[in-house]
Amino acid sequence: MIDEWTKKDAISRLKKVEGQIKGIERMIEEEKYCVDILHQISAVAGALEQVSKIVMKRHLETCVTAAIKTGTTRERDKKIDELMDVFKRFGR
Repeated sequence: MIDEWTKKDAISRLKKVEGQIKGIERMIEEEKYCVDILHQISAVAGALEQVSKIVMKRHLETCVTAAIKTGTTRERDKKIDELMDVFKRFGR
């Protein structure tokens, strides 16, 4: 469950990403140098990765921890399977 601090931090970062995306769009419309555009795209990818880490940390601290402490074997297994899927998707 996302708490207020996590929500504020994630939303703040996403608003910055939104601005970066608009900047990239302008760069493309203005036919800026390709490498400069690629640098900005890389910066956006990095910023989104940070948001995913914030959300993942909160998920581990709350949902996963609760399932391990108080959940049934089935609930724990489900959380572990979820985490494995997330790691496969986001692990680079």
